[in-house]
Amino acid sequence: MKKIREVLRMVLEDGYSHRKTAKATGVSRPTVGEYIAKFRESGLKIDNIQVMSDSALVEVLEQKAIVEEKDKKREELYGLFPGYGKELLKTGVNLRVLWEEYRGINPDGYGYSQFCYHYGVWNNSLELSMRQEYKAGDKLFIDFTGKKLSITDRETGSVTEKEVFVAILGASQYTYVEAADNQKKESLIRACENALRYFGGAPNAIVPDCLKSGVTRGDKYEPDINPEFADFARHYGVCVLPARPHEPRDKAHVENAVKIVYSWIFAALRNRVFYSTEELYQAIREQLELYNSRTMQKLKVSRKELFLETEQNKLKPLPAERYPFKQFARATVQFNYHVYLKEDAHYYSVPYRYRGQKAEIVYSDRVVEIFIDNLRIASYARDRRKHVYTTNRDHMPQNHRWVSEWNPERLTRWGASIGVNVCEMVKRILATREHPEQGYKVCLGLLSLAKKYGNTRLDKACARALSFQHYSYQGVKRILEKGIESFEEEADLFVSAAAHENIRGGQYYDEEVRNDQ
Repeated sequence: MKKIREVLRMVLEDGYSHRKTAKATGVSRPTVGEYIAKFRESGLKIDNIQVMSDSALVEVLEQKAIVEEKDKKREELYGLFPGYGKELLKTGVNLRVLWEEYRGINPDGYGYSQFCYHYGVWNNSLELSMRQEYKAGDKLFIDFTGKKLSITDRETGSVTEKEVFVAILGASQYTYVEAADNQKKESLIRACENALRYFGGAPNAIVPDCLKSGVTRGDKYEPDINPEFADFARHYGVCVLPARPHEPRDKAHVENAVKIVYSWIFAALRNRVFYSTEELYQAIREQLELYNSRTMQKLKVSRKELFLETEQNKLKPLPAERYPFKQFARATVQFNYHVYLKEDAHYYSVPYRYRGQKAEIVYSDRVVEIFIDNLRIASYARDRRKHVYTTNRDHMPQNHRWVSEWNPERLTRWGASIGVNVCEMVKRILATREHPEQGYKVCLGLLSLAKKYGNTRLDKACARALSFQHYSYQGVKRILEKGIESFEEEADLFVSAAAHENIRGGQYYDEEVRNDQ
């Protein structure tokens, strides 16, 4: 049988002559001619033999199952098959059920095995894309075409290529087509969503042809789905079943649909120039309607009619709201119990007990959600200000919360209540730090000196430090400790001490502040 299949392929698909085929396969030239003649008489196509068993192929070549044979009983049976094809799309209906109904009306009709055999011959005679192998509402196959359409800028003449997305329901073959900007995640998700809205419902599963924007890693048994596409699928209550690599039957529907799109849309639009996405969209939609409304030769109905009759009511209802496109990122909770969203260069707090743990950040245009161990632990309105912290006070440990109660305005007012120079020193400290929060503790330490030294001495000490352009808690503190806030001459107060392991730096001022409080 392998040689027979090879003969058919070489002559009918590759176009080799009978002589060359006979030489390559070792089959005599008259036998090659006989095989080709019998196959052509059968009414089948070369694509059909890929899914035919050896025994079925032998039947065809031996002239035992030619559809055109004038046999009244068989003709009557074949006349029933278009209706049976539609019935098989319905839940629970199989060939056994249909045969029992057939024998109930035709007691002298074919037995079950012959009934199944003839249905298989009839089914194989359909176009490959029309074989009814899927239940209504079960699967939606998606892919992008290899070729592209384009729009032209009316003023500059520059051409922008558009990807072409194709979606086809497995049972009715009802098809959706649209032009997309690219094949990236957001374009894929929006195209899929538009397809579901076009169909008016969602199937049980979406079958992408291992698109990188939908499937991270293709695998025959356990493929990895992109988290964005998986989240989209959850929103619409469908699962994602990527086509298995190297399994042509998993993607035969959509691949054949792509070929049909080339014939019905690309060919029809090949001589037209489009100056906007809207023009191109409208032209695609017009051709798509013609294609879906075309009557199929064997089934005697159009794809649209078949969809409305057998599949539309099997699709799941769509949610009222469209899918809010989300993106996913991973981050480690930093020591300051914040996670960093790289795209916005912004920080968001989480409960401090999660410090050091791995977090998943899920964010849309408006909302940022943070998950650890698949539990949402924080949610925020998205903030795109760079290098800014968004902090929930409840996430802070008790000894950190006091910092959140302070802001530049409050510190400045407190400084002004002590003295003009103290107020100016507070402003200078806050202005010379990269972020105001970095100066909060310095200001608090400075203002707390009034408890020990009084408002007047502190104000004079700040005036002296300002004259030296030295804006720090430690400098003002040294002036007060030496009692020289009223001296005119400059003292060597702001020279850094020599480095030594027993000398504490300014970073320890907050401990003194807390002790004073």
